[in-house]
Amino acid sequence: MTKTYDFGLVGLGVMGRNFILNVADNGFTAFGNDLDDEKVNALISEGGDTNKVNASTDLKTFVDALTTPRKIMLLVPAGKVVDIVIESLLPHLDKGDIIIDGGNSFFTDTDRREAYLKEKGINFFGAGVSGGAKGARLGPSIMPGGSRDAYQHVKPIFEAVSAKYKGEPCVAYLGPKSAGNYVKMVHNGIEYGLMQLTSEIYDLLKKAGGLSNEELHDTFSKWNEGRLQSFLVEITSEIFEQKDGLGDGHLVDKILDKAKQKGTGKWTSQNAMDLGIPVPTIDVAVSMREISALKDERIKADELYGRPNPADVDKADFTNKAEQALYFAFIVTYAQGMHQLADASKEYGYELELGEIAKIWRAGCIIRAALLADITEAYQANESLENLLLSPSFVEKVQVTVAAARELVAYGATNGIPLPGLSNALTYFDAYTSSRLPLNLIQAQRDYFGSHTYERVDKEGIFHTEWEE
Repeated sequence: MTKTYDFGLVGLGVMGRNFILNVADNGFTAFGNDLDDEKVNALISEGGDTNKVNASTDLKTFVDALTTPRKIMLLVPAGKVVDIVIESLLPHLDKGDIIIDGGNSFFTDTDRREAYLKEKGINFFGAGVSGGAKGARLGPSIMPGGSRDAYQHVKPIFEAVSAKYKGEPCVAYLGPKSAGNYVKMVHNGIEYGLMQLTSEIYDLLKKAGGLSNEELHDTFSKWNEGRLQSFLVEITSEIFEQKDGLGDGHLVDKILDKAKQKGTGKWTSQNAMDLGIPVPTIDVAVSMREISALKDERIKADELYGRPNPADVDKADFTNKAEQALYFAFIVTYAQGMHQLADASKEYGYELELGEIAKIWRAGCIIRAALLADITEAYQANESLENLLLSPSFVEKVQVTVAAARELVAYGATNGIPLPGLSNALTYFDAYTSSRLPLNLIQAQRDYFGSHTYERVDKEGIFHTEWEE
């Protein structure tokens, strides 16, 4: 086959098919590959013109169809499948060709693959893609990292297919090695936190505020027109409107309360602990998905323990405070994620620009929100900002909303409504803004039982006390 196609993509599931059609819609020819005949035929049929978009189950045909240096993106499940696809491609590639992993691969796997392929003269980089199937088709946020030179060959394509925010493409070269996959991992961790917080506010409004699904739809729709404007708030408003196609009432009330996960939130939490960076809102969001899986045990426990009836509230006032508390917790969750990115950049040599990351998240991705424009400005004003909560532009935003968060956390604790995300966001804020914490006692305990030493507030040096004497 003549080498005529600009871009290749392996993995023609929903994401892959939508992404490659997006490429074809934006002036580039594209060729797909999949082992499944049905997926290949579906792409050819939907593409309409095989001169613009084509596909084959035969790997050699696929590779031979691409212009050099070949630009091949993988949208396959993370893990061993990525390695298997890479090995199957290698015999057909030439030095200088480029393989792009567009899946949610763990960042250390990306580092390993890049080093392995570099020895063979093949360029490899990871590129996080966010926005779901719809984003892949109409414009995702793309987070590439790896070889800067190799990225230049892909840059025109990625900029064309990415989402646009006021005309600016939501894609940028982020840094060397696995920077792209790492940023996407933390993006997903933030996503876990925001979703947990949104579900808790829904629970409060439903159980305490007594809001119907129609009122919840109206409330979240209104919030989406203000400072909480975001993809997650937008789709939440639409969820409350969806009728049950298999029965009476609204669909949301029929969905089992067991949330699943694919691992990226857990990876974010685990790596934050490795780095020594606190991300408690993300941590508890992961834990809540694990608790949700214990449905049978939760039913038994619910029968064993009494639960107070929620105290009456003023619906309008309660709803107003819920908006404030959610905005406060959103800020804290973004602050935790950005703090982790800043530390990881130093630890792994990513050279990340946090303002640039917030900038490419403003459209196309799952955590896109109006708040990200403010976050972008905060980091552009101070590139060395240690934590978003230290930005002068965010101090007032937090000060006018934290009281509502305190009130709702207290209400939840008193009335037996679990608010782990909101309470952890508040606890993180209170701890981070405390100049004095009781950890002096922990250091004393550690020195008492393990001679681990301690520092003093009044003298320089490291000290140890023979406590039992």
